[in-house]
Amino acid sequence: QVQLVESGGGLVQAGGSLRLSCAASGRTFSSYAMGWFRQALGKEREFVAAISWNGGSIDYADSVKGRFISSRDNAKNTVYLQMNSLKPEDTAVYYCAVAAVRYYLSRREANYNYWGQGTQVTVSS
Repeated sequence: QVQLVESGGGLVQAGGSLRLSCAASGRTFSSYAMGWFRQALGKEREFVAAISWNGGSIDYADSVKGRFISSRDNAKNTVYLQMNSLKPEDTAVYYCAVAAVRYYLSRREANYNYWGQGTQVTVSS
């Protein structure tokens, strides 16, 4: 059974940092891109970042570019999202996901077929 478990969320003041982790189990994901998405209260889920299977390509939403850094450790089947200079508008539930197709990097939710349960990030002003 495939399972993704996010951790590292919490409450932080504006300007602070958090590091999210997403541990995958049930199979290896080393050939698949991993994505980060977030959903704020009352809003649709949106793309945050996606990292290619080997970490060689990383795509970021404009809203987080320069502040967030995604990385992965395939030996640990884990992907990370380092979030710096956090803003109140970053408050959301953050989800990690696995791409459905090998070696395919995408911003579209429909291209991801396994999702974690989400972790809450709250940034106070």
